[in-house]
Amino acid sequence: MLRRPRRNRSNFAIRELVSEVDVTANDLIAPLFVIDGQNKKVEVHSMPGQFRFSIDLLLEEVKTLSELGVKAVAIFPAIDEELKTSCAKESFNEDNLNCKAIRAIKEKFPHMLVMADVAMDPYSSDGHDGVVKDGKILNDETLDVLAKMSIASAKAGADIVGPSDMMDGRIAYIRSALDSSGFKNVSIMSYTAKYASAFYGPFRDALDSAPKAGDKKTYQMDFRNSSEAMLELDLDTQEGADIVMVKPALSYMDIITKFKQNTTLPVAAYNVSGEYAMVMAAAKAGYVDRQSIMIEMLTSFKRAGADIILTYFAKDMATYLKNN
Repeated sequence: MLRRPRRNRSNFAIRELVSEVDVTANDLIAPLFVIDGQNKKVEVHSMPGQFRFSIDLLLEEVKTLSELGVKAVAIFPAIDEELKTSCAKESFNEDNLNCKAIRAIKEKFPHMLVMADVAMDPYSSDGHDGVVKDGKILNDETLDVLAKMSIASAKAGADIVGPSDMMDGRIAYIRSALDSSGFKNVSIMSYTAKYASAFYGPFRDALDSAPKAGDKKTYQMDFRNSSEAMLELDLDTQEGADIVMVKPALSYMDIITKFKQNTTLPVAAYNVSGEYAMVMAAAKAGYVDRQSIMIEMLTSFKRAGADIILTYFAKDMATYLKNN
């Protein structure tokens, strides 16, 4: 036979030489959950190995991540129920838990890139990403809350704001608000194609942010659709997004690839809580090797076209990369 593809698989060295993609610590963003208090580290029951940290212990986790080569974190606050209101006013309180965490990280680790989540659900008594009236999510009324939240996060020191709400027109609205408030250099990583997915359950458990009524299908995308994702990509690009994201990642690698082929912007993929939880559960049962699955899964996102990967495996992957 003239062509023998197995020649390029015959040993470790040649496989490394001809490999097409590799994940590095530079590709990773570590999502971190923060709670109020001191000296608290509470494991998320549905996400083994993931914790809600009080700010003092959050700083220790950031230090560890930094030493492992991870250069970016995304902060997700779990706030007390009594602070939640229908208008999510706590979300733009400049001294809220989210802002305190961002300031603490930037003061101690100024080199660490910090991304702030921009959505109402952690602060909403309704558990939705928008203002609710008569059972409906009000799009335009929500934009003002998102803008105020973005400005508060930027004032605290956030390098990136990540609108995860899927309201129409929010990128342009937030960009205008940031620019007019003097934050022209704060980036927007848009959750451009955020699907109404069953993979989010453990995350909502971590933040106690599940909807109190209804679901999110009137604003998050239908998982059957891909052309719609391209419309969202066009809109977010026109409105001024700096980075575009696909969420979830595992069942949506076709969308990641389409994004990569149709934009010059960096493409992010969010390896979400349900994807993480499935691997951890299967590994605990002895059905799969956790490390091997982690490496294969994260590499597949990179192969599909992701430049950036938000993943709860960030610490484990960075540890593996440092030791190998």
